[in-house]
Amino acid sequence: MDIYKTLLFGILFSLIPPCTAEEPPKEVQVSAGKLETLSSLTQEGLAERPIHVWLPDQYPTQKPYAVLYMHDGQMLFDSKTTWNGQEWGMDEVASRLIAEKKVRPFIVVAIDNIETLRHGDYFPQKARSFLPKEASQVQHPFNQAELRGDLYLQFLVTKVKPYIDSHYAVSGDPSDTFIAGASMGGLISLYAVTEYPEVFSTAAAISTHWPGINPDDKLPIAKAIRDYLEANLPKPGSHRFYFDHGTETLDAYYPPLQRTVDKIMRQKGYSSSNWQTQVFEGHAHDEKSWNSRLDEILIFLFGNPQTDA
Repeated sequence: MDIYKTLLFGILFSLIPPCTAEEPPKEVQVSAGKLETLSSLTQEGLAERPIHVWLPDQYPTQKPYAVLYMHDGQMLFDSKTTWNGQEWGMDEVASRLIAEKKVRPFIVVAIDNIETLRHGDYFPQKARSFLPKEASQVQHPFNQAELRGDLYLQFLVTKVKPYIDSHYAVSGDPSDTFIAGASMGGLISLYAVTEYPEVFSTAAAISTHWPGINPDDKLPIAKAIRDYLEANLPKPGSHRFYFDHGTETLDAYYPPLQRTVDKIMRQKGYSSSNWQTQVFEGHAHDEKSWNSRLDEILIFLFGNPQTDA
C-alpha cells in the first residue's frame, strides 16, 4: 500500500512541492484565453494565497458570464508550474467548449492551495461534530487538528466573490455561481453548497475524498461526513450536484463510499435532473485523468440544452 500512502500525503497536505527562497513560484501561462492573478485579497486567520482569474476569448463581449470557483488553482492551467508535470487543461477545454457553443460562457476563479495547510483548509469543518463522542475523544491527530474550512468559505463568500462580482462582467446570481474541485477540493466544494446554498447553486465534486483522512484509518470520519451531508443537504429544486471517481490508485477506495452517498441523494429527492454520479474505469487520482473527463464535467455544469447530445 506504499503507493496509496504516497498519494495520500499529496491529497491531504500538498499538491505542490515546497518552494525555497531561491525558487520563487513560476508565472502561470495559459494557451487559450487570458489569465489575471490577484494578490490583494486576504482573510484574517487564513494564509494568503494567489487567486487566478481565467477569462475566455472574446471576454467581455458575451456578458454576463457565469463563474466557476475552483480550488488547487495552481494545478489547472500550466503543467510547467505544477509539482507533477500534469494539469487539468482548463483553459484549452473551456475555450473549445465555449467556442463550440456546448456550454454557456463562463470565467474561472482559481484559488491556489497552501501545501502544508491544504487539509485543514479543505476539510468540511462542521462534519467533525458528527463524530461519535467516543471517537472524538480518541487521541488521534485529526481530533487535535486545526480545521479552517469555515474560514476558507467565509473568505470565498465575503472577500473573493464580492470582488469578482464588482470587477468582472459576471451575473453574480446563485444560478450562475458554481464551485468545483477534486479530492479534498471535492469535499470543500460540496461543503460550500451546503453551508451557503444562497450563494452557490451547483457543485462538482471530482474524485471526492470521502474518507476525509487516510482510507485505512479506523476513525469514522467518512460516516461523519455522510451524516453531516444527510443533515444539511439543500432540498432539490435550485441546486445541482456532480460526483465522479475513477477505479485506480486512491480512487479505488471510493466506489462503496460513493454508493452510500448516492443513497442519501436519492433519499433526499435528487434525480437525474439535478444530480449525476459518474464512474470512469481505469482513471487514476491525478490531473491527467481529470483532464480526460473535463468535457463531461463542464457540460454538466454549463451545458446548453439546445446543443447537448
